[in-house]
Amino acid sequence: MLRMQAFRLCFPVPVPLPQPDWTTLVGGSALWALALVLPLSLPLERLEAELTQTGLSSDQQQALLLLSSLLLALGVGVVIQLLLSWALSPSWAGSLGLITGGASLFFGLAQRGSDG
Repeated sequence: MLRMQAFRLCFPVPVPLPQPDWTTLVGGSALWALALVLPLSLPLERLEAELTQTGLSSDQQQALLLLSSLLLALGVGVVIQLLLSWALSPSWAGSLGLITGGASLFFGLAQRGSDG
């Protein structure tokens, strides 16, 4: 009996985890994708250069570039949201996505203002 009490003191019964909130995951992923769409579009310049050598029309090239940029940003956004949700919590990860999106917009506008 004493042995069982000592075991329970050392290894308490785990608390069940709450069910995941998918709205936080989807919203946070969208915020991270929005924040990362411009930085992640820079590596797509090689794809754009390769597309100019294909027989696709200009409209098809632009549609393919837009679709690939959005898919890349959404994929990276989901991965970042899942990692940060695991490390922090889903609400904190979504909040960081919102802050990063605002900072990305601010720095993009600041860069455009200094270029002009």
